Amino acid sequence: MNIILVSGAHARARTVTLDWRHWLAGGLVLFVLFIAFTLLFNFLTLKWAAAIQHPWLQAIVLADQREEARRNLEKTQGHINAMALRIGELQARVLRLDGLGERLAKSAGLNPQELPAATPQDDEKPAKDDADPAPGRGGPVSSLPTRSFTEDEFEKMLAKLTEEVDVRTDQYGVLEALLVQDSAMQKFLPTHEPIPDHWFSSNFGYRIDPFTGLRTFHEGIDFPANVGTTVTAAASGKVIFADVHPEYGKMVDIDHGNGLVTRYAHARKLLVRVGDLVMRGQPIAEVGTTGRTTGPHLHYEVRLNGTPQNPARFFKPG
Repeated sequence: MNIILVSGAHARARTVTLDWRHWLAGGLVLFVLFIAFTLLFNFLTLKWAAAIQHPWLQAIVLADQREEARRNLEKTQGHINAMALRIGELQARVLRLDGLGERLAKSAGLNPQELPAATPQDDEKPAKDDADPAPGRGGPVSSLPTRSFTEDEFEKMLAKLTEEVDVRTDQYGVLEALLVQDSAMQKFLPTHEPIPDHWFSSNFGYRIDPFTGLRTFHEGIDFPANVGTTVTAAASGKVIFADVHPEYGKMVDIDHGNGLVTRYAHARKLLVRVGDLVMRGQPIAEVGTTGRTTGPHLHYEVRLNGTPQNPARFFKPG
């Protein structure tokens, strides 16, 4: 586009040529002016609408305030929903920890009721008779100013609680594994009396031999019982001997691993054979009078790597 400028009748005409660059620059200038006018208008509207109290301006301000409030509400609701999900996950994990703690308490011989119970929800309130009151707390009202928690502080507290639950979960998991391992090991220790609730007629150690009257070492303990009384395994293990011995009579030896062996002698009848796997408390023989004996009883021994041990040391008290 060519524009010819003439200032007078005898003046020289000047020609201005406008190409696409001039149109682009002009458009940008108009756009910037439009944006500046819009911002200025909004600023003046929001700043002076309350003072002017014009109905139209008041409606614009109110619409902006409602839109801003809606956006803030959506943002806040999103945070609340996310935190509610986290709290729900923590509640589920706390219930899982309660169940794990109850199992650990039973494994350790504790009373599960001594463990803290999960906090009931509003729709899961316990009965008054079964309610477990929270520990008492109190104190005077502080003279220092109080305030509500901020959203950031609440998120930090939630993150810290999550971390503590994770730590407790790992600790309980390790403790459960140790207790399970210990419980499994206990099954292979001769802690079960082969004839429960019976007294000893002869203890472990030196005694007067009932046949010779000499002072001799007794390598086990004797359980007097009627002929035919059931003899049970003191611990789980494998039968390595089930036959007749010249002095022990009909005898059973059970290997419990780690060099630990229990012996049951003077039986009338053997209920197991070599190679059998027996469980703790399983019947393995019947009381008799076979071998070197003065009457019906069970001669019971515990040997560690071939060395006699006092069987009474393994029995659980009470």
